[in-house]
Amino acid sequence: MSKERIRLGKCGEEVAADFLKEQGYKILARNYKSHFGEIDIIAWDKDTLCFVEVKTRRSQRFGTPQEAVTVSKQRQIARSALSFLKEKALLNKKARFDVVSILSLKDETKRELIKDAFELE
Repeated sequence: MSKERIRLGKCGEEVAADFLKEQGYKILARNYKSHFGEIDIIAWDKDTLCFVEVKTRRSQRFGTPQEAVTVSKQRQIARSALSFLKEKALLNKKARFDVVSILSLKDETKRELIKDAFELE
């Protein structure tokens, strides 16, 4: 992965964390790693634990940021989320998967929170 893409991703995660706080989320963890993969942000939204994937793009040439959360990415997030829930003894809590889409254009940054963006089959 190029340094520019890594920098864009990190910048997007900062924007997303601030945006989630504005929406009333309480950030619990960032960049949580399990042997299944990484979850960008884990946060409480009232009584629901949210596993948040952040996608940042500079254009929509290859689709919207949220369209980049593929089925395989969803599975990886879900496995990591289950690992987190077991590790922290939170299996009895309500949980969901959210996506924060960030479109960083030259003159503006568009932020969108998609609650309950996907479910497990």
